[in-house]
Amino acid sequence: MKRTALITGATSGIGEATARLFAKHNINLILCGRRIEKLTALKNELVNITSVKTLSFDVGDRDSVNKNLNTLNEAWQKIDILVNNAGGAHGLDLFVEGDVNDWERMIDFNVKGLLYVSKVIIPWMIKRKKGQIINISSIAGKQTYAKGMVYCASKSGVEAISKGMRLELVPHGIRVSNIAPGAVETEFSIVRFKGDQKKAKSVYSNYDPLVAQDIADSVLYCVNVPSHVQIADMTIFPAAQSDATTIHRK
Repeated sequence: MKRTALITGATSGIGEATARLFAKHNINLILCGRRIEKLTALKNELVNITSVKTLSFDVGDRDSVNKNLNTLNEAWQKIDILVNNAGGAHGLDLFVEGDVNDWERMIDFNVKGLLYVSKVIIPWMIKRKKGQIINISSIAGKQTYAKGMVYCASKSGVEAISKGMRLELVPHGIRVSNIAPGAVETEFSIVRFKGDQKKAKSVYSNYDPLVAQDIADSVLYCVNVPSHVQIADMTIFPAAQSDATTIHRK
């Protein structure tokens, strides 16, 4: 039977790559993001391969999350896979120099947004006694680094939420996987450095970073393992990286 996946942050990077890969594997898609034009373009690209629905909202806005997700009819509410991908980093500063607005954005997107979306979707999965949740964390959730305190804290939150979800949802036949990427070259650093392309590019210079497709492949692996298997936690580095702050550059 054909599965349905809801992906947040589907307009770029890991979310977009996952949407394309899922479509190739005959999975229906609910694509969520803030940029309507990008959602529309992606839908137009994939609609000839699989069924696609788009919802435009900010995951950090609880009312908008509830309003949009609850527009889904009964058929679309039969979500087999939830990919909580939306989030990001804002700024790379010492705590005393940090922008509180950046902190709030990271907590809103990375933690609250994941909770708001999951709060709506999980009861639908519980009702059907099945489902798979993929939470996209980060190596930053496992290892705190200087100038990234709040971002690391938000991703540590994702790690804790993933563990808690797994504890509570296993009786309902719902699997929960936490995926923690290392350095992935997407829009991540462009957002973190507020559009500074040169600074963003330097993050990935003189080594081969991961790309969004690498993480999408990992997501697909998690959702395609046999039903008696649960991938609880996966950390993925480029070959040149050994921890959050150690990268061998050529």
